[in-house]
Amino acid sequence: MLIIPAIDLKDGACVRLKQGVMTDVTVFSDDPGATAAHWLKLGARRLHVVDLNGAAAGRPKNELAVRSIVAALGDKMPVQLGGGIRDLDTIEKYLDLGVSFIIIGTEAVKTPGFLHDACGAFPGHIMVALDAKDGKVAVEGWSKMTGHDVVDLAKKFEDYGVEAVIYTDIGRDGMLSGVNIDATVALARELRVPVIASGGITDLDCVKALCEVEAEGITGAITGRAIYQGTLDFAAAQKLADKLSKKSEA
Repeated sequence: MLIIPAIDLKDGACVRLKQGVMTDVTVFSDDPGATAAHWLKLGARRLHVVDLNGAAAGRPKNELAVRSIVAALGDKMPVQLGGGIRDLDTIEKYLDLGVSFIIIGTEAVKTPGFLHDACGAFPGHIMVALDAKDGKVAVEGWSKMTGHDVVDLAKKFEDYGVEAVIYTDIGRDGMLSGVNIDATVALARELRVPVIASGGITDLDCVKALCEVEAEGITGAITGRAIYQGTLDFAAAQKLADKLSKKSEA
């Protein structure tokens, strides 16, 4: 089980939002590269980066910050990046910069053909992010709910060839209210590709609860506000996850 630190970028700074509201923002750092290096030093093995301005605008807005993150990490840790990536040229540019995985969210739902083309053009590098509330998918920075069932969409995107599905319960993200384990497991059981959990991770109990269902196909957990505010000790979380994963393999 990978515990994956999140860096959300807004106006070049590292921030966290509550439930995706762009005006409800807390700035944690003005130096994304240094923040990335911090998590690397603490033992992170992957980094989750979101261009919040890009997600809102529909095109990348924090490329300089992404460049600084990739430069700070070198080849020591993979970066998965999402937010406003809506065309193949942008994907190619970011992969050439050194980003390992591209996350497609809103555009996957609105224009499935784009996700299909991306998976074909860049196999092994495309993830899809599905943000849901009560089993229904939300798009455009969670500002619009759709009628799409999250399991049905995930199955379709799996057939396209996505590398993983990042699942966020938007009712819990940024609220430090615990992970929606039941919904995450229900999705993972329907898929062959890995599911990465996101939203609501608060403390070591959340990490333990996710590790207990790792065998269902949940391979990672993204955490943001908890590790910045201190309710979750990142190094301790990854150490616990590694310990529990080894125990389950024994």
